[in-house]
Amino acid sequence: MRHTIRRVGTSGMTADAAQAYAPAALQALAAFGVEPAELRFVHLGENVTFRATDARDGARFVLRLHRPWYHDIAALRSEHLWIRALVQAGIAAPEPLLTRAGENFAQVEIAATGERRWAGLARWVEGELLADVVAAETDSAANARHFAQLGSIMAAMHVQATTWTPPAGFQRHAVDADGLMGPEPFWGPFWDHPVFSRAEREMLLGARDRLHAALVRYGKPARTFSLIHADLHPRNVLIDGAQAAVIDFDDAGFGWHLYDLAVALIGYQDHPDFATFRDACIAGYRSVRMISDDDLTLLPMFLLIRDLAQVGWFYQRPELPRLAALPRLKRRICAKAANFEPPI
Repeated sequence: MRHTIRRVGTSGMTADAAQAYAPAALQALAAFGVEPAELRFVHLGENVTFRATDARDGARFVLRLHRPWYHDIAALRSEHLWIRALVQAGIAAPEPLLTRAGENFAQVEIAATGERRWAGLARWVEGELLADVVAAETDSAANARHFAQLGSIMAAMHVQATTWTPPAGFQRHAVDADGLMGPEPFWGPFWDHPVFSRAEREMLLGARDRLHAALVRYGKPARTFSLIHADLHPRNVLIDGAQAAVIDFDDAGFGWHLYDLAVALIGYQDHPDFATFRDACIAGYRSVRMISDDDLTLLPMFLLIRDLAQVGWFYQRPELPRLAALPRLKRRICAKAANFEPPI
């Protein structure tokens, strides 16, 4: 059977990626029992993503080829366990499917790179990226309503997570005090990024120690700490009218609810409507789940923590192009961190 492979974008890198990964994508779809009428390359990032349309009934799926070094198979299976539990709780997310052999993932060979990757398949979720909606919208009140949707679905996820008992063998990483601000943070030693001078590095190490101590003091009660998405920025949220959906659970792990809130808002700190977006997101959250004013006093701390984690993420990936906004991010971090004293 001949398959149509469509490519999103026109760059040479995109075309090369589609060519390199398409044979493995077809191999994976066969394992899941999908006969693709169309295979559409979507994105090459940390993982490789395709959209497939089944020739038999027109059903659409998202296929992800997971990078081999980030999560082992136990953690990947656990990710799917949580997503299924969220879907069962009424939260819109890509529902994972099983292979014909009843497995969560199929292992495929990438001949062009010599890699072996785990491939997972889920139902396609319709919608427009919240980030694109916000960028195109000129009405601040309309954008505020979208951030309220984001807050509501975030709170619904936290309700599910705090009332759900993961099954035996469930494995996901933790973005706790050590995972965020320890000597070996999960997303890399941000203080070692070459964008910082020696004096700035020493300043950041001091801030890291203060932040770590504050997180330990904050503790991990269920009302503030559970499974979280951990990457719930507006490019991982889809808007389809009144419906919001969450995608890309690759970073999901155990962490603070305020970290999810900080991630949702981090990209808009310099936006003129930041306060409006923040307040709308919190109001949407509170329409579903309580969050105290005392907890919210820690939001600036978690915004700083997220900024630092982002630098660590780029430090771990020197092969990526230099982030154009990195100098601005550095200035913001240094201005905040130099004299930052946690409120707890």
